[in-house]
Amino acid sequence: MLKRVFMKQIKLLNNLVILALFLSLLNIILTFDLFEKLGFFAKKPVQNQVAREVTDQLPTVNVSSDDDPVKGDKNASVTIIEFGDFQCPYCEMFATNVLPEIEKNYIKTGKAKFVYRDFPLSFHQYAEKAAEAAECADEQGKFWNYHDKLFQNQNTLDTDNLKRFAQELGFNTTKFNDCLDSGKMTTEVQKDVSDGGSYGVSGTPAFFINGIDVQGAQPFSEFEKIIEQELKR
Repeated sequence: MLKRVFMKQIKLLNNLVILALFLSLLNIILTFDLFEKLGFFAKKPVQNQVAREVTDQLPTVNVSSDDDPVKGDKNASVTIIEFGDFQCPYCEMFATNVLPEIEKNYIKTGKAKFVYRDFPLSFHQYAEKAAEAAECADEQGKFWNYHDKLFQNQNTLDTDNLKRFAQELGFNTTKFNDCLDSGKMTTEVQKDVSDGGSYGVSGTPAFFINGIDVQGAQPFSEFEKIIEQELKR
């Protein structure tokens, strides 16, 4: 009889222990949930994670820099290639407002290099000759000065002014004028146009950041997002 009572007490005690353990576990779970809601266990922002995954999935194009002008360290890990038109107003917006920011934050710091390739649009009367003039400037090692000069004077790109700009920038004008008048750089410009077309370029400006296609005059933040992603690879 005593043994039976003792066994019942043991069983009751076991049940109480199990109940106590269950209540303790439940208390831990509820406490953890409360702390999480209060921000004690902060999660990484999902938005940034999604943005990063989307960027990772962007298709890339194998784009050649050819032998075109390069701004920055040629060994930089990020390559930005522009296909541009000196008479295109959106290219001018990029050159004036966005490129200086890219240069300050990424080109001068050695993180990125910038390549300019020609893509004069057929409906821009002076774009083809302006592109040839810029190639003639590159022949004298002064492409980027001339590049800036053309965009600063986008509404006056006739041949006489193209030659005047070269004189104002201190070029060897005889060599420059002979280069421009001879059509020496026509083939070079048309090669850029042909290459651009093969990469899917149909308008300007068009950019490829390590092969990632970026169309149009995008704000600096768009370039920054992709460049930062590429720097983390």
